Amino acid sequence: MTRNLLCALLLVLIPQVAAAACRDMDHDGTSYTVCEATGEGDLRLFQTAPDGQPFGTFDRVNESLVSENRQLAFAMNAGMYHPGRTPVGLTIVNGTRVAPIVTAAGPGNFGLLPNGVFCIGKTFTISESRAFAAAPPACRHANQSGPMLVIDGALHPRFLPASTSRHIRNGVGVSADGTRAYFVISNSGVTFHQFARLFRDGLDTPNALYLDGSISRLYAPELSRFDAGFPMGPVVGLVTPR
Repeated sequence: MTRNLLCALLLVLIPQVAAAACRDMDHDGTSYTVCEATGEGDLRLFQTAPDGQPFGTFDRVNESLVSENRQLAFAMNAGMYHPGRTPVGLTIVNGTRVAPIVTAAGPGNFGLLPNGVFCIGKTFTISESRAFAAAPPACRHANQSGPMLVIDGALHPRFLPASTSRHIRNGVGVSADGTRAYFVISNSGVTFHQFARLFRDGLDTPNALYLDGSISRLYAPELSRFDAGFPMGPVVGLVTPR
């Protein structure tokens, strides 16, 4: 048997390993971890566990998926929340609105307009919150957060290149055709301007949304990453068979 024929047989007989969902990447000398979901995947938002309390942890989400014989491929905190871990803005879970949309300016990063809504529907979309409220698309899951990082290819107008405010930050960006969503966490402190440029220039996403900072956490078992900390509010995760 020739070597080429043996290799061909092995390719047929050995199951092929799926492409990794998460990877580390460098942009302008800063390290980030990027996890990618496609429209064919089972991307979900998790807020309230079967016991009526917020899930709070990645472990609790995974425990809830056992009955489906499924598990998380990756997950991260999905947005900002009140002290009781209820969402600050619009939250839709499995087609049910859990919290209403907030369109007024307010304090903190969430109220730094424009903010936006990440929607999981037939495609992935990120819409400015007031535009979303005026003409809401059909979303199986949705989460409002803020500020927007990238708006139609432009950085948020309040982001300053010379800013010195650096934090671990996480966010989500959507490809121009809506078929891919990129969930990113910085591996060191970054400014809003740095973080937004990663989405616009590094990942080529015309729209991106800030999820949170300082408390940002990632669950990515393929990278042996299991970030721990205080219980969270909403969690977004890609679900796969066990």
